[in-house]
Amino acid sequence: MATATTIETVTIRRPLKVIAFICGVIVLLLMIMALVSTDWLMAAGWRQGLFMHCIEEKAQEPLPFNTKGGTGCYAARDVAYIKASAALCVITLLTDLVATVLTGLGLRTKDHHTKFKYYRFAVIVMGLSLAAILIALIIYPVCFAAELNLGNRTIWEFGWAYGVGWGVAIFLFSGVVLLMCDKESEEIYYKERKIVHDNDSRA
Repeated sequence: MATATTIETVTIRRPLKVIAFICGVIVLLLMIMALVSTDWLMAAGWRQGLFMHCIEEKAQEPLPFNTKGGTGCYAARDVAYIKASAALCVITLLTDLVATVLTGLGLRTKDHHTKFKYYRFAVIVMGLSLAAILIALIIYPVCFAAELNLGNRTIWEFGWAYGVGWGVAIFLFSGVVLLMCDKESEEIYYKERKIVHDNDSRA
């Protein structure tokens, strides 16, 4: 009987990184909702999104920002802050997609050096995504306030889609923190295993 000792490398999927991946997926869904919605900014008879604005039936004249048109939805006004916010939100969607894919590849791969590279790049890209959405969420209300005198309405409110944008920021921040706080050394541990070989020979 011969005994040999081998050392196995065991890789564990850390729960925090799995949660970070889930946060990335949730951000993708929320960003799609925010991009297609026209409920970023609302007033009586008026809804404005990043790519379209809608005029409701029997909306009071004059219309906000002196726009013209009947009931229905039209392309977004040619205003710099709306275009900038839309571009930043698209960047948020794309960069989060990349970060989520990188995190998923990190969870999937068994080579620990490659795994850590995926996680590092995922943190950087997800951080860029967070910065983009935060800039969009800040410039949108600030620049709207600058043109409020052209609004032709006394009451304005930010719709659910703008709130979804802040939800995106929260999930992105959570994803970045989870990826940064989960230590690389916790991913791998080594295990000894004894193997017994039967060397007896029989005639």
